[in-house]
Amino acid sequence: MPAPIRLRELIRTIRTARTQAEEREMIQKECAAIRSSFREEDNTYRCRNVAKLLYMHMLGYPAHFGQLECLKLIASQKFTDKRIGYLGAMLLLDERQDVHLLMTNCIKNDLNHSTQYVQGLALCTLGCMGSSEMCRDLAGEVEKLLKTSNSYLRKKAALCAVHVIRKVPELMEMFLPATKNLLSEKNHGVLHTSVVLLTEMCERSPDMLSHFRKLVPQLVRILKNLIMSGYSPEHDVSGISDPFLQVRILRLLRILGRSDDDSSEAMNDILAQVATNTETSKNVGNAILYETVLTIMDIKSESGLRVLAINILGRFLLNNDKNIRYVALTSLLKTVQTDHNAVQRHRSTIVDCLKDLDVSIKRRAMELSFALVNGNNIRGMMKELLYFLDSCDPDFKADCASGVFLAAEKYAPSKRWHIDTIMRVLTTSGSYVRDDSVPNLIQLITNSVEMHAYTVQRLYKALLDDISQQPLVQVSSWCIGEYGDLLVSGQCEEEEPIQVTEDEVLDVLEGLLVSNLSTPVTRGYSLTAIMKLSTRFSSVNRIKKVVSIYGSSIDVELQQRAVEYNAMFKKYDHMRPALLERMPIMEKSSSNGPTEMVQTNGETEPSALESKHPPPVTQPTNQANDLLDLLGGNDVGPVIQTSMPTKPASSGGELLDLLGDLSLTGGPTSAPVSTGPPPQPGFLLDGLSSQNLFNDISAAGIPSMTAYNKNGLKIEFTFQRATPNPNIAVITIHASNTTDADMTEFVFQAAVPKTFQLQLLSPSSNVVPALNQGTVTQVIRVLNPQKQQLRMRIKLMYSHKGSAVQDLAEVNNFPPQAWQ
Repeated sequence: MPAPIRLRELIRTIRTARTQAEEREMIQKECAAIRSSFREEDNTYRCRNVAKLLYMHMLGYPAHFGQLECLKLIASQKFTDKRIGYLGAMLLLDERQDVHLLMTNCIKNDLNHSTQYVQGLALCTLGCMGSSEMCRDLAGEVEKLLKTSNSYLRKKAALCAVHVIRKVPELMEMFLPATKNLLSEKNHGVLHTSVVLLTEMCERSPDMLSHFRKLVPQLVRILKNLIMSGYSPEHDVSGISDPFLQVRILRLLRILGRSDDDSSEAMNDILAQVATNTETSKNVGNAILYETVLTIMDIKSESGLRVLAINILGRFLLNNDKNIRYVALTSLLKTVQTDHNAVQRHRSTIVDCLKDLDVSIKRRAMELSFALVNGNNIRGMMKELLYFLDSCDPDFKADCASGVFLAAEKYAPSKRWHIDTIMRVLTTSGSYVRDDSVPNLIQLITNSVEMHAYTVQRLYKALLDDISQQPLVQVSSWCIGEYGDLLVSGQCEEEEPIQVTEDEVLDVLEGLLVSNLSTPVTRGYSLTAIMKLSTRFSSVNRIKKVVSIYGSSIDVELQQRAVEYNAMFKKYDHMRPALLERMPIMEKSSSNGPTEMVQTNGETEPSALESKHPPPVTQPTNQANDLLDLLGGNDVGPVIQTSMPTKPASSGGELLDLLGDLSLTGGPTSAPVSTGPPPQPGFLLDGLSSQNLFNDISAAGIPSMTAYNKNGLKIEFTFQRATPNPNIAVITIHASNTTDADMTEFVFQAAVPKTFQLQLLSPSSNVVPALNQGTVTQVIRVLNPQKQQLRMRIKLMYSHKGSAVQDLAEVNNFPPQAWQ
């Protein structure tokens, strides 16, 4: 058989291939020749064939058929064969293949070989791919080589010991005696590998960490000698003596000094020396300084040393190398919480990084800039960040807008500044803001009573300029609907008022309804705003026409709104001013914020405070939310809540008639009306006028029951039937108080399963008199079309002798006549 081609010739031939297919053909042809040579047990050219196979493996072609040939080369007595055999084993074998176990005996023999280079090959292979079984079997030989006087073998044995410890941590103590002596070695290679071994042992064992803390003075001496030593050609890199060893020692000092006062104190001086004496003109010095900074920040260092470390990072920000600037920004971001004032000194440099062309640096600079914002610099920082928001890439706008919102909410110097800032964000980047930005701004505007005229005028101007930013359009529509009368009257004191007519305002809102830029949610805001203006403007007939047009809209949501608003004009016109009055000041929910989730036809979507009625959360809604918590699940039935006793009962009844289907099944809602179609058999109060609300009921001989009796508060239920609809049970609660003090702020709430509909009317009072001197009554109407057994959960809240009381109870013992 002719001699196979040499490796150099194979490489040259493969490089002449013009296509991938041509290269594959050459490789397959050579692999076939190599296989034939292996089958013939050709010992002469085995080494050459394995070498070529390793090159093919590096190119990504399969070479597993050469594994056993590697073992044969390892068993050879020739050094050239062993070298290729061990290299092949490291590349082609790992602990997942059982073949590697056949090497154990060969490695053991070579570890005891008389030639140091053969011993070095065995140590490298064991340290590269030794399994836990091999490490257990050969750990003794490695430990012996750690104690040898040969520095070449000691450094390789130390690295092999690192691999053994990773595979079998319990063998760590075996290397403890030998490791202590390694630090006294003068050879830099042994020193380097010994520091790596010490680092591995300290990271894996708290006991070892405590044991090696006494070596800190010795490590400090080694580091000091490196800094103070003169020029050494064999270790010098760009004028710095052995930077690799310096970096390794700094990392080990960081581990040893963490959470330990004595060790930190011992290394403070040397860290200061490294930080001040290291040359920064070359990248080598910057690498050492960076490790020094990380060590200073991680140990219990002195405050002056920490300031020095942050100043080093500040100098890094001025470096031309982008990687160094990025590393500095990342490190400052980690330390800004603990050393805020020191980082603040470099604020202008950090802000300048926002203009960097590199995307990664800009992102880190943006995150760090937001971390530096506080009450003292909020105006200046927001000016820079808003300028950045105007010019940054779309990828940054969402995070930047979110950061501006959070910072403005936390540190706003005034409400006007807060509103102006958020409006600026919505104007420039409205399409990128978070979903809750609309309800948050609506809540802010609602709670800033003195800013209503100014805000609605600013938003109206913004709407005239641009209607493409949907969040801005939604907020503007809501504010115009809520405060349109202030806009038309020109009562703005903060800036020069503008002259706007009612028709101009309605033209703008009608334009939003027909605009192709408007989303369905935006159209809903606009229609609701127009409806609310019917009580603030005199152009009621025009508004009626607009609302009636959308009663046949193809958008189901918009159609339902229009139909209900039409009903309000026709059937409940006398209630319209009360229903569309201005929203009260809202309290922000601490859990989810103003944006809650509304269940609509089985799909969960953000309501964004937009519903059939003015968006902000009102007190009845909060009570309804409490009912959801009360039931604690998805079996909540629709609850219809009336107004509190400040309104007449008759108006409350008709309000219920209009808004009969309040669905709370999907979670807390932020508006008093659901968006789904009304369930059958219809509204609870359909066909009943407010005058007949309590007349069309008949006593059915249903016995009364005690639903609650605790802490002096007694709740009794009496039952009656509604005459027009026998499926409706009318329950009257009677709350009495046997204690010697009045129960004030009394609130009764109830919830029923999904198969029922419950309507809670206004109570007669919110004070339960002491000593049974009177009772508080409240009417509950329950629709039970399926005649199922009635179950109810109740929640009671009141103040008694200055303390708030809250209690829950479940009522399941209703008399059969009440639900059959």
